[in-house]
Amino acid sequence: MTEGWFAGLASDDPAARDRIREGSADAPADWPALAVEAGFAADADEYYAALHDAATEAARTAATERERADDRQVIHAVRAMDDTERTANELAERVAEWAGSRSNDAGTGIEFCRELAREPADDPADERVRSLAGRAVALDDERAALETFLERVLPTVAPNLAALAGPTLAARLLSLAGGLKSLARTSSSTVQLLGAEEALFAHLRGTAPSPKHGVIYVHEAVRGTRPEKRGSAARALAGKLTIAARIDHYAGDRRPELDDDLADRIAQIRSGTERER
Repeated sequence: MTEGWFAGLASDDPAARDRIREGSADAPADWPALAVEAGFAADADEYYAALHDAATEAARTAATERERADDRQVIHAVRAMDDTERTANELAERVAEWAGSRSNDAGTGIEFCRELAREPADDPADERVRSLAGRAVALDDERAALETFLERVLPTVAPNLAALAGPTLAARLLSLAGGLKSLARTSSSTVQLLGAEEALFAHLRGTAPSPKHGVIYVHEAVRGTRPEKRGSAARALAGKLTIAARIDHYAGDRRPELDDDLADRIAQIRSGTERER
């Protein structure tokens, strides 16, 4: 290739962005001189200015496409769901404490906030407590809406991962890994410990035992297995989740046999008939 990415372009042509992203050269060349010779730029400074603008636009476009990808939308949604849940619970605690200072019958939690928000206020302080309770309820409703969104979207973004892990856990794994591509390239041993980074670092410092699992603990295959066998269950689950993520990323088709394979493996572990793999 001797023409360069600028061949046939004006210095301000938007197509330069795509040339920078997609083009390549077999060998280095004196590109500024070639650009001047082709009439693309008046001198080397103008060439480098055009190259800077095209490269910046290419990077901006790539970043925008990445953030708008379906798996990135899932990551934003699950993080927002966690934020709304945490904030709603914190507000509910504040409401319970404030309401408790005004009534001996005050309750706790989001359900108490729902009840309180429907009651009429007797004075300005009561009005503020009820308003705060309403905010906690609204956040909890938003959390539920985000969870529904994940349940609807995950089967299209990562069908096998969603089926094996459930939509919420699948979304958390995508979030912790940084996306479906990153998760597909992650080893099963790492998937097993996603979310247990603090415990792992404590183990490496010699101040804690080695963790057996991270967020996958919430999966019934791990949580529903006796403690002495949870390590084996976590390894089995992580292995299947890794396979599911790779199929979702590289192929995209649904493989129901993964569900049966996982169920059989966990049954073997729980019955004590499994073989080490």
